[in-house]
Amino acid sequence: MIYLLALIGLAVVVVLLWKSFGPAAEAPRGRVTGPDDDPEFLWKMNKNNRSRGPGPDRPDAGTTSSTE
Repeated sequence: MIYLLALIGLAVVVVLLWKSFGPAAEAPRGRVTGPDDDPEFLWKMNKNNRSRGPGPDRPDAGTTSSTE
C-alpha cells in the first residue's frame, strides 16, 4: 500500500514539475493564416498567372483528370 501512495505522489510531483518547467503550451502570437487566406500570397499568385498567360504548356486549372 505504501508503494502505491509513493507512486501516486511521484506522479503528482512529475506532473507539477512538467507544468512548471516543461515546454510552453502557449498559442502562437498573432493570427496564423494559411496561404489561401493570405492576401499577399493570393496577389502574387494572380500576378504570376496573368503574366504567364494562356499557353499550350499550361494545364487547364479546371480539370483534375486526364482525357485518356
